[in-house]
Amino acid sequence: MRVKKTKGTEAADELTPGLRRYLYFTATMTGAAIMIVQILGAKMMAPYLGTSHFVWTAQIAVTMVALATGYYAGGRLADHSPRLGRLYAGIVVAALYLAGTILVIGPVVYGCLRFKLAVGSLLASMFLFFVPLSLLAMVGPFFVRVVTRNVSGVGGNMGRLTAIGTLGSFAGTLLIGYVLIPFLPNSFTMFLTSAGLFAVAGVYFAVWGRKPGVLAPVTIAMLTGLGLGLLGVRASTLPEMRDGEELYRANSNFGMLQVVAAADNGYLYYLNDYLVQNTYDPVQKQSVSMFTYLLEELAEVYTPEIRSALCVGLGVGIVPMRMATRGVAVDVVEINPAVVKVARDYFDCRPELFRDLALTDARYYFHQATNRYDTIILDAFLGDSSPVHLMTREAFESMRRLLQPNGTLVINCFVEFRPSRDFFGTSMYQTLRSVFREVRIHAAGGGNVFFVASDREALRPLRTPDFERMHPAVRRQAMAAYAGIVEPNPNRGIVLTDDFNPVEARDAANREEIRRHLARSARAL
Repeated sequence: MRVKKTKGTEAADELTPGLRRYLYFTATMTGAAIMIVQILGAKMMAPYLGTSHFVWTAQIAVTMVALATGYYAGGRLADHSPRLGRLYAGIVVAALYLAGTILVIGPVVYGCLRFKLAVGSLLASMFLFFVPLSLLAMVGPFFVRVVTRNVSGVGGNMGRLTAIGTLGSFAGTLLIGYVLIPFLPNSFTMFLTSAGLFAVAGVYFAVWGRKPGVLAPVTIAMLTGLGLGLLGVRASTLPEMRDGEELYRANSNFGMLQVVAAADNGYLYYLNDYLVQNTYDPVQKQSVSMFTYLLEELAEVYTPEIRSALCVGLGVGIVPMRMATRGVAVDVVEINPAVVKVARDYFDCRPELFRDLALTDARYYFHQATNRYDTIILDAFLGDSSPVHLMTREAFESMRRLLQPNGTLVINCFVEFRPSRDFFGTSMYQTLRSVFREVRIHAAGGGNVFFVASDREALRPLRTPDFERMHPAVRRQAMAAYAGIVEPNPNRGIVLTDDFNPVEARDAANREEIRRHLARSARAL
């Protein structure tokens, strides 16, 4: 059936059964691509901006606005000119744009670090992903117009295409979450997404859209996009260190993991999403990060006797290994399985020495555990901050249940106690005091802060730390941190609960400052 041209419109393409089926396939693929870009975009920005709710809020908000824009534009374009070639040209542009993001995401997001996190993440997401998401969202309403030949079929076509697009989004969500992110670099996943969209458009132009003057520019655009994508993938897989050698790089469910050897002193740096998490001297086989010593020493100083310990967060295994080699029965809970290989291969960790290594979320472990511990060492970080669900009254109550009567909880975290920046620090103190009888805080200023909590009366040191067994590079810093007792303002802060825990919002300024400093300093490695 041929549609007669009217003023302001052009005739729609003739739909053969094969083309109709291909439109449904296209709706499935673009639906999958939308969800992949939404999730993958946040993961690609995480090394620079973190994984706080600000980043995810920005990415979801930009996606919603892009979808609304695309739906509206797709409907208007279909009414004005329901020619499939224009829609598939839009898919080509979307794929070209996504290929370009692989190459420019670093400079763009680094540039956005000058803004506050909420604003910077929104600007970065808008610049990088609004255009391609809008173009992909045009597919649904455009196809409804193209496949509909009479009013009575609008509802069925609308429902069918919406269902197909949603099933594509479902498939894309499972694919990105369970296959692509765990096993492929983010840059390569974005390249594959771009290449897949190029293929979808290319098949249409090769089979149904062969018109004079069309194939050449489409082919040039596709080749340009593939070239840009490959350059971006190559740039992202080359070592970014100026004065060091990258020994290891792999993606994981919880960010990109790297091991870098410094050129000047041979120290090994462990990075998660471009942020240094630990430093190790492979010659002396010692950590060169002060916090690893303070966690262990504070546990020994305040605990009458340590025969069993639970370490929440493996990291590269420094603290649990030191305790296990001295005969302590050590259980470790770690949410990221990928770090076990890094710890074993580069940082002399021997997981077989642990009594148990549980690869799960700590809150789940707390509810299932039956062992009792003399000390629990909480050193869990997601890049620049501790997971907030481990810092609530309910979480601390679960940890208290696992402690022996005179046991201690030792926590490493980043907090501030300046009056305008002390919400998290004072709230941590108030929350711990709502669960434990005594709380002490050690800090040297400008870095790690250590909380010690126990039900033992008059929580005082039982022995002196052995500073001589620490690496010389951090010995003085460790001594200063041990001597730096902090007395927080008892009238500030709140008790953090699972129901109300506004730390990410109220502590945003501190976290932005920490991430900005760490992200920029990592570039100098």
